[in-house]
Amino acid sequence: MKTHEQFVDDLTLYALGEMTGVDRQELELHLETCASCRRELQALRADLGLLALSSSGPQPPARSKDRLLRAIAAEPRGVSAPGPAQVTTPARSWWWALIPSLAALSLLVFAVNLWHNNGRLRDQMAELAGRNQDQTTQLDQLHQDLALFTAPDAVHVSLTPQKAARQPSGTAIFSPAKKRMMFMASNLPAVPAGKAYELWLIPAKGAPMPAGVFKPDEHGNAVMMDHPMPEGVEAKAFAITLEKEEGSDKPTSPILLMGAGE
Repeated sequence: MKTHEQFVDDLTLYALGEMTGVDRQELELHLETCASCRRELQALRADLGLLALSSSGPQPPARSKDRLLRAIAAEPRGVSAPGPAQVTTPARSWWWALIPSLAALSLLVFAVNLWHNNGRLRDQMAELAGRNQDQTTQLDQLHQDLALFTAPDAVHVSLTPQKAARQPSGTAIFSPAKKRMMFMASNLPAVPAGKAYELWLIPAKGAPMPAGVFKPDEHGNAVMMDHPMPEGVEAKAFAITLEKEEGSDKPTSPILLMGAGE
C-alpha cells in the first residue's frame, strides 16, 4: 500500500494525464478520502492551465511557474506500467513541450517588472518636475519683491496715528514706473469679529481709492505683498480705516493711520 507522500508524488503525472492502469486507480481511490491531495491536484491543474496560456494569453502569476517546477523536480520516478508494452517516452515528451512556454513566461515576467520600474521612474520625475516648478514660481516672486524694494523710483510712505501716541505704524512702498505697491504694518490692535483694516490710496485729485483689506496676526503685524496700482493715478498719500470684513467702496470710519509720500 502506498504512503500519502507517494500519492502526492504522483499528482503531477495525474494532472498531466500521463498516469494509467493500477497506479491511476489507486490514486483516484486515495483522492476520494484525502482532502489535502484533492486541493493539491486542483492547484496543479490551475497552474498547468495558466502555463498553457502564457505564450499567447493573459500572463500567469510567477508562483505558477515555481510551483510546477518544484512539483516536477520532486517527482522521483517514471510512470508505473501495467505491462511491458508501456514506455516512458510520453513523460519526456511533455517536459520538452513545456520549454517554449516556460521561456515565454520568463520573458513576460521580465517585461512586467521592467514596465513597473519605468512607471515608478516616470512618477518620480513628474514629482521632481512639480517641485522644480513650485521653486521657480517662488523664486520669481522673490525677484519681483526685491525689484520693488530696490527700484530707483521706489517711494516709502510711513503711516502714523493721527490722534494718538506713536504705537501702531505702517509703511507703504510703491513704484509709479512699475505700477506696483506693497504695505507692511506693526502693533495694530486686533479687529472685532466681522471687521478688517482697509488700506486707501489717496490720489492727488479725487476721492480715496480702496487698495486692499487685511487683518493683523496675534502680534499686530500685517503684510500685503505686491499689489497692482490703478492706471493713471498719482498717489498723494495712504490711509488705514476699520471697515467691514469684505471691504468698502469708500471710508466709513475715522482714519487710524495716514502718511504722505515724500
